Parts: sequence; C-alpha cells; structure tokens
Amino acid sequence: MAGTVLRDRARRLRREMTDAERRLWARLRKRQLVDCSFRRQFPLGRYIVDFVCLDKRTVIEVDGGQHLEQADYDSRRTAWLEQQGYRVLRFDNNVVLTETDAVVASIAEALGAEP
Repeated sequence: MAGTVLRDRARRLRREMTDAERRLWARLRKRQLVDCSFRRQFPLGRYIVDFVCLDKRTVIEVDGGQHLEQADYDSRRTAWLEQQGYRVLRFDNNVVLTETDAVVASIAEALGAEP
C-alpha cells in the first residue's frame, strides 16, 4: 500500500475501533501501563498493527473471528514483524472483553514489569 493510502486507512481504523480494541486502548493510553507509550492502528511497513509500543518494540493484536479465516496472512505478517525486531502478542476479542485485567497483566509481564 502506498504511504498515503496506508495512513488514511489507519485513520479510518482508529475511528472505527472494535469494542475490544476500545477497552484495551482505555488501559494502554497515556502511559498508564508501566509508563510505556502506545500508538493505536499504527502503520509498520505495509501493515497496520492494532497497538504498538515503539520503545519496547512490542505489537499487540486484538483478533476477531475473521482471523480464523486468515491464519496464513496473520502468520506471514507476524513473521515479518518479528524479522523487524518486534515481539507480537495476540489476544482474542472475547478474552479482551471478558478478562481485561488478565490481558493487561500479561502485556505488563511481557514488557518486563507489573501493571
């Protein structure tokens, strides 16, 4: 995707976040989690990731039902992100919605700190 198209798509995705993405963003924004700065719906290469902490090189993906059908695409995308030095954490939408505290604790642990 060309830079402008990717940037416009990222803006649209920020406006149209899922309920699970909104819930997690409420816990990640404004350095609430281990003083890490996260960006949402952020372009990395030719992909747009749900959340990223650039300082800790950690990507967080919140997956809905469509990800079952696009497992090959997700694996290629994860492999590319890992080749770029990013760690990728994936959480199912339902888990984010029903076990938010556990998801946040898992992210904090991956970042090397307590929430």
